[in-house]
Amino acid sequence: MPLFSIDGSEAKPVAQTDFSSEKDLQGLVEKNLKALFNCSFVATEFKTGPVHGGRIDTLALSEDGNPVIIEYKKVASGEVVLQALYYLHSLTDHRGDFEVAVQKSLGNKIVVDWSDIRVLCIAPSYKKFDQHAVQAMGANMELWTYRRYANGTILFEEAFRGNTATADGLNSAKNPVMVEAGKKAALTKALGGWSFEQHVEGKPQSIKELALSAQEFICGLDAAIEEAPKKLYVAYRTSQNIVCMEVQKQKILFFLKLDPSAHAGPAGKSRDVRNIGHFGTGDLEVTVKTEMDLEALKPWIRLAYEQVGA
Repeated sequence: MPLFSIDGSEAKPVAQTDFSSEKDLQGLVEKNLKALFNCSFVATEFKTGPVHGGRIDTLALSEDGNPVIIEYKKVASGEVVLQALYYLHSLTDHRGDFEVAVQKSLGNKIVVDWSDIRVLCIAPSYKKFDQHAVQAMGANMELWTYRRYANGTILFEEAFRGNTATADGLNSAKNPVMVEAGKKAALTKALGGWSFEQHVEGKPQSIKELALSAQEFICGLDAAIEEAPKKLYVAYRTSQNIVCMEVQKQKILFFLKLDPSAHAGPAGKSRDVRNIGHFGTGDLEVTVKTEMDLEALKPWIRLAYEQVGA
């Protein structure tokens, strides 16, 4: 779909342009990692060692503490997917090197969570075999496209997100678990063996129902929203986390990606946790104990989704 600028009542098409080199694209992303993907920069052109050979374009750390690999191409090419897969295996063999790089860039107190490695490929488009290759290999890989326009605007869109569950589905078309998962709007990742079901297991029925209602609402906002269970919370994200849900026995804590100074949240249920240690990501904490509490929270979850960039 073309991009248009509005001049009064006239819609004028905006011409597309491009970067002069892949390094320019890479430089823009690296300088804006926090805004684009809510990641912290670790290293550029990271050497993978004599065995694997080569250089990873960009290494970063996600807001959940997971390693992030980013590879770029300025033209449509399946090579970027193959490179990223190759570097994914390389990084798992060189965890110590990555952790040293993280400490040099972000400090000694940073703890790396290896339960997931996020892999991003960024290119203007992909060949028809790329998505199938990612799907078949069961890699936790995201294929992103970009469009740069003459008015100084750039658009990043997620074209495909693969995961290990998807690969299982290819081998068992009638797997009931995959059939049920296909009914959901979100792609659920079992990261490090964690699942949504584990977070609600053993909780009172009323809390389970609240958690399921919250899951249904959040995933229903956009088919691109992914459910990513962690050890201590469940994250819901697109390019970055929108809201994290911590299920407890008598209540559910939600941590929203909102600025508490500008968005106070539901009255009597919210607090600013920017300077308070907590699980999950997000600076606005909201406590939910009843369906009424959840209904009051929903507009704020929608706002967080819109603020992240929908």
